[in-house]
Amino acid sequence: MQGTGDSNRANRNGGAGSHRTELDHGWRYEARFSSLAASGAYLHGEADLVESFKPSLVLDAGCGTGRVAIELDRRGIPVVGVDVDLGMLEVARSKAPQLVFIEHDLSAPTLRDAINERCGPQLFDVIVAAGNVMIFTEEGTEPEVLSNMASLLAPHGHFIAGFQVSQDIKPKRRDLRSVRPGPAQPGLAAGPHRLSLEDYDYMAEAAGLVLKSRFATWERDPYHSGDYAVSVHCLA
Repeated sequence: MQGTGDSNRANRNGGAGSHRTELDHGWRYEARFSSLAASGAYLHGEADLVESFKPSLVLDAGCGTGRVAIELDRRGIPVVGVDVDLGMLEVARSKAPQLVFIEHDLSAPTLRDAINERCGPQLFDVIVAAGNVMIFTEEGTEPEVLSNMASLLAPHGHFIAGFQVSQDIKPKRRDLRSVRPGPAQPGLAAGPHRLSLEDYDYMAEAAGLVLKSRFATWERDPYHSGDYAVSVHCLA
């Protein structure tokens, strides 16, 4: 699921008007969070948790409109954002032109090369995947996403992901790579799909990641059960 250049996408979808419509969803998404902030809601639990690890470099994986990355930058924490959704990235780049936001698929084998091309060879102390990123990837690509995250972690680094979890009672899927739906439209997020913690932990372990802690919220409330979890993994 690779994004394409602006002109190619505009031509494929019927011209600049269609292209503009495709991108506007990023601004609509941003408006919802602006409304929450205006109502007094606190929107930086993810940044608080990331900051607690005292990272020197963070990857915001699935950065969307840049809410987490921009807050980390405001706190003086170096950060790079990656997302496949050009509409979301347009907003992020408009809000924070000083930051690096890369259009790329988190499951692609070329992800590390794309980051190195823009930033030089990098390993990250913390990789954060907020905003239900893991269930908005294409179903069946989670192993590749997790493998890429593990390959980009510095020694003793942490991968933090929060998402709505499925609590279906079903056997653990062993052939996780066999679930391959048709490709999503280039540049747009897939999903959401269902992902249980059992399957997620199995895939993370296969990628070389070990569960260090799990919370019910980004504010680190203990996780006992429920439909949302924040998982912290480190390299095995």
